[in-house]
Amino acid sequence: MKSSRRLLWIIAIITVIAALIDLPQNIQISIPWGKTKMQRIISSPQININLGPIKYSKSFNTRLGLDLSGGSHLVMEADMTKIETKDRDRAYESARNTIERRINLFGLTEPVIQKTKVGDSYRIIVEIPGISDASQAIDLIGTTAQLSFREEATNAAQIATPSSFLQVWPKDTGLTGKNLKRSQVAFDPQSGAPQVSLEFDGEGGKIFEEITGRNVGKTIAIFLDQSLLSAPKVNDKITGGQAVIQGKFTLAEAKQLSILLNSGALPVPLKVIEQRQIGATLGQKTIHDSLIAGVIGLTTVALFMIVNYGLLGFVADIALVFYAAIVWSIFKTIPVTLTLAGIAGFILSIGMAVDANILIFERMKEELRWGRDYLTALKFGFDRAFPSIRDSNISSLITCGILYWFGTGIIRGFAITLSLGIMISFFSAIIISRTFLRLIYKE
Repeated sequence: MKSSRRLLWIIAIITVIAALIDLPQNIQISIPWGKTKMQRIISSPQININLGPIKYSKSFNTRLGLDLSGGSHLVMEADMTKIETKDRDRAYESARNTIERRINLFGLTEPVIQKTKVGDSYRIIVEIPGISDASQAIDLIGTTAQLSFREEATNAAQIATPSSFLQVWPKDTGLTGKNLKRSQVAFDPQSGAPQVSLEFDGEGGKIFEEITGRNVGKTIAIFLDQSLLSAPKVNDKITGGQAVIQGKFTLAEAKQLSILLNSGALPVPLKVIEQRQIGATLGQKTIHDSLIAGVIGLTTVALFMIVNYGLLGFVADIALVFYAAIVWSIFKTIPVTLTLAGIAGFILSIGMAVDANILIFERMKEELRWGRDYLTALKFGFDRAFPSIRDSNISSLITCGILYWFGTGIIRGFAITLSLGIMISFFSAIIISRTFLRLIYKE
């Protein structure tokens, strides 16, 4: 009985947190070392926590896909004049992949990125959900961005007022973004301060070793086009193709620099030839009708459970409410970009959660027919139905993994929402329903 009560407390805490995220409210918490203050304002959900030097802020908004909210539409043309004819298709594909990687690194998911060739014109169409300002989308992509590493001028200390950073770091080393395998946020093992780690490929590692060997005590600047990202000082010759950029970074600054470094270099310059805002691809009536269909379907399932299983079915319906609240809060926390296909995956996972309860309840009926009391039937029903539920969920998750790996855009969104729903439905069917039933029949 004590274990059931502890589980009930855990479920209650999870549900309260989920409700704070799901409901349209703004929660602000400020704890200046002992003094507590809370405010509640009707707006989009957001939690701000201030613990002296430690600050955390998170907004919980529902992110909608192109089909539900629209976004920005860009058409960019690649300048192939400096690319040999035999290399143009490869450069074209590389540019498209780099753009997609940049957008996803900034946390925007499910963009539509298409290649279209018109005669000798190589064009890339980009549609980004949730961004109404096309110029913001252009800044995000960085149409002509080229990552480069440059050496400091020999007389840099004598340049009093340089007109540009390129005067201080005029020498191009030949090391570019194509040589950078990855960059990520790391932490100094002694001070714990955020820093940015770099890892180069074989060719880049050799070039970087030569550069650092002749620039000990000087700085090497990292540029994205003409914009200076960072200018770390070289303390020693660096071998092995791995290095860290140290500085007075905040965690957010280190993460931003890592994202910019990871974004890679575009193999060809891109010029925006069209930009406009686009509306939702689905009409409001379609969305409305789909939501009505979902409500009707879920209500029918809930009534079916009550009619067929009585109190057991009612408990399963209550568990589904908890399940829906938890899953929706996870969608908003990650956040998941919801398209109509993603919402369909969410609703499908609810049906699968009910399916797990049906297996358990049917097993309980068999145990009761064999003369077991309710408590024993409850235990055997959950224990003996568990392998079937586990194997069914694992097979479904494998399918979701295949869909995500080979799919794009909407298919990936469906796979993400369905897989998250399956995992939480397993928790709902096995933990939440069982805990409520144990309290009802008093273990």
